[in-house]
Amino acid sequence: MFALSNDGTRIAYAVEGEGSPVLLIHGFASSREQNWGSTGWIDRLARGGFRVVSFDCRGHGHSDKPHDPDAYGPHMLEDILAVMDAAGIPDACVMGYSMGAMLTIALLMQHPERVRRAVVAGVGQNYFSEQQSWREMIAGAMLTDDPSLLLDDEARRFRIFGGQKGKDRLALSACMKSPRQKYRPEDLKSARAPVLVVVGENDTLAGSPLQLSRCFAKGRALILPNKDHMTAVGDPGYKRAVLDFFRENG
Repeated sequence: MFALSNDGTRIAYAVEGEGSPVLLIHGFASSREQNWGSTGWIDRLARGGFRVVSFDCRGHGHSDKPHDPDAYGPHMLEDILAVMDAAGIPDACVMGYSMGAMLTIALLMQHPERVRRAVVAGVGQNYFSEQQSWREMIAGAMLTDDPSLLLDDEARRFRIFGGQKGKDRLALSACMKSPRQKYRPEDLKSARAPVLVVVGENDTLAGSPLQLSRCFAKGRALILPNKDHMTAVGDPGYKRAVLDFFRENG
């Protein structure tokens, strides 16, 4: 199915299961299927009694893929609202991974009435220190035809991931060039919903979840042993913790 965002961009989404709603927001260069379907998340949540709404961020998956950086930024938050409205969910438990986690924080801060609980995964203390220069490096890497020519290991890994079949590197580069809304530690204290920050023990891209979790009035942290940014997503302990978190009252 498709939701129509306020600028006319089509956002692909799917709804599975019955019960309390959960909204899933994937990471950069991924998709709803790659991030949440193939890792077993959608099935696990649906079997756990949740109505699971997942979607492809613009520039990704089956959604429209604009090549203009101005088509991203604040529009990506508007896409989330369009999907929630199309799926008929006024509010939900929300989980985002990496880029999706940053969008989850923005949703929590700008539209707190839409978020019952939030899982912010694949983002930790480096949320506060990520530089635009790093984003420009990754955006440039997406435009490199031969990833072996990239000297930076992180840029090369992102380029290989973004170069998988069916992905649009021009759209991904535009997405990465667009600045993201971020908040200061003192701003995050105003968020009233419970927040679980999840990061792999070996995730140098995200950094420790402890500092970020302490910025939320009702924040807590989970460190996944022996996992990095790529391997944390399907971790069984991560799944158990999230299901327990979403089932809590209050």
